[in-house]
Amino acid sequence: MAQKTRPSSFSRTWRIVVIGALILTLPVVALLLMLFRGSGDEDEGPPKAAIVDQLSLTVPNPEFARDATAKLEQAGYTVDYYPGEEVTVSFYRQLPFFDYDVIVFRSHADRLQAVDDRGETFDEVVLFTSEPYSEERYQSEQNDHDLVIVRYSDSGDPFFGIAAGFIDNVKDGFDGAQIIMMGCEGLLTDTTAKAFIDRGAESYISWNETVTASHTDAATSVLLGYLLLEGLTPSAAVAETMTELGPDPLFGSELVAYPPET
Repeated sequence: MAQKTRPSSFSRTWRIVVIGALILTLPVVALLLMLFRGSGDEDEGPPKAAIVDQLSLTVPNPEFARDATAKLEQAGYTVDYYPGEEVTVSFYRQLPFFDYDVIVFRSHADRLQAVDDRGETFDEVVLFTSEPYSEERYQSEQNDHDLVIVRYSDSGDPFFGIAAGFIDNVKDGFDGAQIIMMGCEGLLTDTTAKAFIDRGAESYISWNETVTASHTDAATSVLLGYLLLEGLTPSAAVAETMTELGPDPLFGSELVAYPPET
């Protein structure tokens, strides 16, 4: 696991840096690939699911992708799989337009806590993209801290990270989607979860602390069975998954559903 830092403040000229806990693409190519997969204007047909496997570049697990796809298809979903090289800022910007009913984010993530020079506080989860950081790109969103710098280690290369404000400002909503965020600390704070819910998602499931890749893969596979094949509510599916597998053996993290009553 990478060493983590907790920034406490930053100036407007200093970009937020988040160090990854858990576990180059061409945006135009990624967008074209998504457009060929379908249009968000199509309301007919079976429900749709997406597996966003940003982690495939650093901790690949093709077996998880096959198992998750099989469970989703067994439950009646058509499945789109996005490997890590497609997971860019443009990808996240376009994702809501495809009206997925289930989105599984197999992604590096970490909690960000900071206070800027205007006194604005940040306590949220940042999702990694695989797009290398550039000071010249997305300047408005960088200034608003909707996009931040993320690294896998203190000395690692910088990439763009998706903060809660980015989710708040997407042009379309998530329209009842169930969000499964497999990365670390996805519900150590609920700011990012709330952003997805405010943009129309039905539920958001993630971990309350750091989690190993092997455990989140195993738990998510079990979770999909309870959630989609047995038709349990998110809270009940999480409870059954934790009863079956238990917390992460190394970090003790547990799955949590948001909102709690779902």
